[in-house]
Amino acid sequence: MAVTGPGGTGEERAPASTVEIRELECFLILAEELHFGRTGERLYVSQGRVSQLIRSLEQRIGARLADRTSRRVRLTPLGEDFLDALRPAYAALRDTVENARAAALGVSGPLRIGFQGVMGYGFMEVVAKFEDRYPGCPTRITELPLSDPFGSLHRDEVDTAVVLLPVEEPTLVLGRVFSRQPQYLAVSHRHLFATRTALDAEDLATTPLVGVAAPAPDYWREVQAPTRTPSGTPVPQGPAVGTLQEGLSLVAANRGVMLLCHPTTEYHSRRDVAYIPVTGLPDSALGLVWRGDRENARVRAFADAVGDALV
Repeated sequence: MAVTGPGGTGEERAPASTVEIRELECFLILAEELHFGRTGERLYVSQGRVSQLIRSLEQRIGARLADRTSRRVRLTPLGEDFLDALRPAYAALRDTVENARAAALGVSGPLRIGFQGVMGYGFMEVVAKFEDRYPGCPTRITELPLSDPFGSLHRDEVDTAVVLLPVEEPTLVLGRVFSRQPQYLAVSHRHLFATRTALDAEDLATTPLVGVAAPAPDYWREVQAPTRTPSGTPVPQGPAVGTLQEGLSLVAANRGVMLLCHPTTEYHSRRDVAYIPVTGLPDSALGLVWRGDRENARVRAFADAVGDALV
């Protein structure tokens, strides 16, 4: 015998025991969007398919979950109650599946992450979400010296690292590139440039530039502290440093100027140092790198998490 459906039309009600995850996902997105077209876009299905999924779910439950007209969509009181109960249950189910997948892939054990620069602009949120998704994979974060961006990877002291580009090491894999930022020049408040509001890359030819010490490779050091301007004019070489703090201290003492990315200048605000934007230079960028011969499920899972979240 047919069971009257949610609209009282005599439609046969689908057995509740056969509820499909796709229907629940559709309902959760519809509850956010309150629009069948946008829900379809997020699910990569047609608007008609969204209507079909919602109607099927309502048939299983036996009542309407959403009222829709040509102008708007809103949840019914039952729909609101169902949403409140479904959200935590769906999140728990999703986490269970992810945990099982992590176990199957071997995503367990500590992940050692090295970093250069400022660990901001969403990166720590990615780390936190990664740990939530893979509770068996705690992270350990280590700051890398400015003058040794790749050494910890080569020595197997970290599993993956966030470093300033470029990366031309033949044994390293470059994953997601993100945080492209304009370059600034750090100068002492006593420096001639301190009153300027903007600089051109050719201005670097008029003042000693703080460089980066070894063991950073020559090609990498040249990008962080170029020896020539874009037109080919030589740039006076200042002292070479091993850490960012050494460089800023020398800048404050007016021993030279130093190129830095914008986030670093915001994080290291100082009264004795001015930061001035420089045009004519490529933006700085960060990249996630790891050793190709040490790649594992943990590294791949973290690279996927970074790739999904950062640009």
